[in-house]
Amino acid sequence: MTDDTLTDRLQLSRAAPSDLDAVFAIQSDPRVWTHYPSLRHTDRAQTVEMMERWDRSWTDAGLGSWVARLRDTGEVVGNGGCTLLGGEVWNIGYRIAADHHGRGLATELARAGVERARVIAPERPVIAYLVEHNRASAHVAEKLGLALVHRAPDAGNPDPAVVRLVYADRPLTPDQLAAALK
Repeated sequence: MTDDTLTDRLQLSRAAPSDLDAVFAIQSDPRVWTHYPSLRHTDRAQTVEMMERWDRSWTDAGLGSWVARLRDTGEVVGNGGCTLLGGEVWNIGYRIAADHHGRGLATELARAGVERARVIAPERPVIAYLVEHNRASAHVAEKLGLALVHRAPDAGNPDPAVVRLVYADRPLTPDQLAAALK
């Protein structure tokens, strides 16, 4: 099975060092971090570390985050997919460039990740880990058929009022929930 995937509008590829500038441009844009501004990348080293985590997930689990390009132009418009958390759950995540929000690209990218995760290890639950005030991400999780399984204060968030949500494709065991919350 190849690491690359095509969707209707996207070419999804395992990240390469040559993707660093485009991925950093998205990760450092405050418009894509309105729901959790303290996670915005301010240094390329943060993006390098993130891309290294993606690579470890690909190596260890056979799946990780992709770099998403528009099929018709090759423009990098985001990143995402499923990564393995704690050896227990697939975490679906994505980040779409602000100029491309509202076009359904996050759902298209997330759906491809879920489909691949279910082929590679269908026994592992798929989860979405998000903050409650990010209704757009919750909507994507719901469109993927995930249901809310956990709601609690977001431990470690600089804003103590933030609530963490976990959506999943099935009920989670205590170990699976713990892996999702790490």
